Parts: sequence; structure tokens; C-alpha cells
Amino acid sequence: MIRGFRQIALLTIVSRIFGFIRDITFSHFFGAGGLLDAWIIAFRIPNLARRLFGEGAASASFIPVYSEQLAGDRDRAANLANTMITTIFVLLAGVVLVGEVVIWCYYKFFANTSETQLVLSLTSVMLPYMVLVCTVAILGGILNVHRHFAAPAAAPVVLNIFIIASILLTGWLFGVPARQQPFYVALAVIVAGCVQLGMQIPPLRRAGVKIRPAWHIYSSSFKKVIFLMGPMIIGLTVTQINTLADDLIAWWFSGSAEKGYSFFLMGNEILFPLKRGSVSYLYYSQRLYQLPLGVLGISLATAVFPVMSSYAASRDYSGLSRAISSGIRSSVFMAVPAIIGLVFVGKPLISVAFEHGKFSSQHTDMVALTLFFYSLGLCGYFGQQVLTRAFYSMQDSRVPMRSALAAVLVNVVLNLTLLWPLGTAGLAASTAICSYLQVIILLTALLRRLDSSILAGFSVTVCKTLICSAFMSVVLLVTWWLSKTSCGILRLLTMVPAGAIAYLFAARLLAMKELSLLTRGRKAVVRDEKSS
Repeated sequence: MIRGFRQIALLTIVSRIFGFIRDITFSHFFGAGGLLDAWIIAFRIPNLARRLFGEGAASASFIPVYSEQLAGDRDRAANLANTMITTIFVLLAGVVLVGEVVIWCYYKFFANTSETQLVLSLTSVMLPYMVLVCTVAILGGILNVHRHFAAPAAAPVVLNIFIIASILLTGWLFGVPARQQPFYVALAVIVAGCVQLGMQIPPLRRAGVKIRPAWHIYSSSFKKVIFLMGPMIIGLTVTQINTLADDLIAWWFSGSAEKGYSFFLMGNEILFPLKRGSVSYLYYSQRLYQLPLGVLGISLATAVFPVMSSYAASRDYSGLSRAISSGIRSSVFMAVPAIIGLVFVGKPLISVAFEHGKFSSQHTDMVALTLFFYSLGLCGYFGQQVLTRAFYSMQDSRVPMRSALAAVLVNVVLNLTLLWPLGTAGLAASTAICSYLQVIILLTALLRRLDSSILAGFSVTVCKTLICSAFMSVVLLVTWWLSKTSCGILRLLTMVPAGAIAYLFAARLLAMKELSLLTRGRKAVVRDEKSS
């Protein structure tokens, strides 16, 4: 688990660095307006499929069953893997074809503004990426079971590199008009998907996995995967579904010169609470709060999931409880300082990174406020990733589905309520609140399913984490005051390392076992878990 976590985390850091550079190029060439709003919404559909299959349903349902088959009969495991790949490819290819027809019909007969036409056009270009990225996700799940994490974790790096290159080449070298640039970026996404697919093949061959078409859809193992997958589609991706809901609501309730700045309801004229650019505010803030979530939260959950699956497959519920307990405590240990860090450095980071080109200081203020509310939910986002996978390791997808449905429904209600007083920040606050709601539901169900040992050491970890975080906050305040005359980038280069070092130093002084995840070997962690 530890080796896998570090490998995934390292490659995820590289990916997030390139993702951050990608967002900087977006801010320079597109700013925060209707053009970027359209590109973001168009990319959400294939990107949601990546979330579903790359970090969600197919992989989460497939890994436990594949692990089980691999331990008993490698030939049956190979048939399951190839059937899964073939089925996903064929079904999603059909979805893409139907989707393209639907988009064309809507564009032809119902799209009455150029803004809507732009969203539909970009969506039609990027929709095939859904097939590529979901196939890559299944291949990555197979590699994870064989304890190979590098190629799957490196795939997002490729996507970011292609997007960055397309923006810079079209914007600086070829001088493509701004309204045409998003189409070239969309084409780069498709090319990146092909490269991502090719990257997975060599390590699969080294692992002894031969990829070929198969259609054993009536096998008991495949039926089990499909049975688990349906509920998982909702259960594991609630944060992404809520994020998509945020974007769509922000788009619908944003006024513009073409659309107008008000609407009529029951004969009354009502001003739109938002303006074009609101989706962009959400996007930039999401990218920043998802930095610690992707580097730490999802890496932790991805690494611990095969471990939990192995314990569950062998009916070692004591070991499963220890793994869950370790995941929960590690989530708190990493999420709390991430919240504090984003609160302190959020606005300076946004200003330094994005405030140039078409991105103004007003945009900085809006993104910073939205980021503040998103970041408050980090403990919930981390906990979701671990707790949902705990259920999936036991091949139970119904409880996460129910909790996710409750969270999505509450999120929509809160969105429409908080949108008016808080604007885009209200949408972020709603998502944060719902993350904790889902954690409470999942944790309660796990306590009933297993026992209180999944919370062993939790209160101690929380207390120590809060002490370390308080020390970190003092160091950040002092560093902020001492560097107040420095330029923005120097202040960041001072505050971020100072805060991280302060937190890790305090954690070492308090002898926190969770520090082992970052600094010590696998054997040390095993000893710590057995002693807890």
C-alpha cells in the first residue's frame, strides 16, 4: 500500500503541476468568461466518464472480482479482463454515436443562441474521448491489481501536455482567433486519449496480460462486476456529479448580453444572480482544491483499495478494519492542513498564477471566495474516497449509492438556495456540506457492518492533527507578516514550505503514526497498524 501510494502520489504531483500550467494558459488566453465557460461544460461530459471509470464504477467494481479470480484461476481472470475491456469499448462507442446524433439534432432545431451552439459543437468534438479514457481506466485497473501504478497514474500528464501545447501553439505561434482556439484544444484531447491508450500496453505485456477481444458476458464473474457497477456509478462519483450540477446551474443562472440579464417567472422579472464567467470561477477554484485531493486523497484511496479488497476476499475482517481505520486516520491527517493551507495562500496563489492576460483582479476575488468554501469540504472529500472503496472491497455498492443519492438531492436544493445570497460561493458551500453528509451516512453504515475498531485511534489522530495544524497556522501567520513587503511569488515560496515543514515537524514531535505514510517504509507501517 505504501509503495503504491508514493508512486501514485509522485506521478499525480507531476500531473497536477502540468494541470496547473494548463490552467495558467487558460487564464491568460481565455480569462474567466463565456468562452471558457463553454469549453469547461463541453469537457465535463467525457471528463465525467473518466471520473466514473478512471476513479469510479468500472475500476472499483472490477478490481475486487478480478483480484478474486486471479487468486484462483488466471485463465478465468484473463477472460474477465478481456470481456470487460471489450464490453466497455463497444457500449461506450454506441453511446458516443447516439450522443453525436442527439447533439446534432439539438444544434439543428433547438439551439437558439451562439453560446449554446458553441457548447454543443465542442461537446461533439470531445465526446469520442469518452471511449478512449474509459478503456484506459480499465487497463489501469488491471495494472493496479498487478501492483503496477506508474502507467495509469502518468496518463493524465499526457492529457495536460497536449492541452498546454495546443493552447500555446494556436495562441502564440499561429495566432488563431480566440473563438476558434477551443476547437483545436478539443482535438488535442482526442489525440492525447490515443497516446494514453498506447501507454498501457507495454506494462500489461510485462505483467503477462494479453489483451484480445472477448465476449464472455454470461460468466458469473462478469455478471458480478455489472451488478456492482450500476450503483457504483452514483456512489463513488458523487463529488463529480455535484460539481457538474454546480457548473450547469451556474450556466443556466448566468446572464449575458446575448441571453439577457433577467428572466420572467409567473409574470415577474427576476435578475439572474450570476453573469457569464461564473462557470470559470468554479473551474479555477475546483482545480485548486482538487490539487490536494488528487495528490493525496485519491492516491491514498487508490493505493488502499487493493489492500482492502485482498482482506475482504480472504474474509480477514480484522485486517479489513485495520486498513479502513488507517485510511480514515490518514485522510484526516492530510486533509486538515490542506484546508488551512488553502485558506492562507488561496488568494495570493490565484493572483500570482492567473492574474495576467485576460484574467483581472476582480476575477481573483471571485475565485478566491469560491475556493474558500470548496476547501472547507476537503475532509469530506478525502473521507468519501476511502469509505466508498471500503464498501466496494466487500462488493457492496448499494450503501454508497444510497448515500450518494441523498447527497446529490440535498446538493441541488442547497445550490438553488445558497446561489442567491452567495453566488458561486454558495454552489461551493453546498458541495462541501454534502461531502460531510455522505461521510456520516457511510461511516454509520460501516460501524453497523463491522465494529468500532474502524475508528481505533481516530480521536487521538484528530487531537494531534489539530495541535499540529494550530502550530502550522501560527507559523503561517508569522511568515505572512514577515513577508508582507515581498512580491506575491516570493511570499508563496516562503509561506508554503514554512507551513509544510511546521506541520511535519509537529507531527514528528507528537509521534503521529500517519506520518509513516509519507516518510517510512511498508514494514514500519505494518508494525504501527498491528500495535494500534
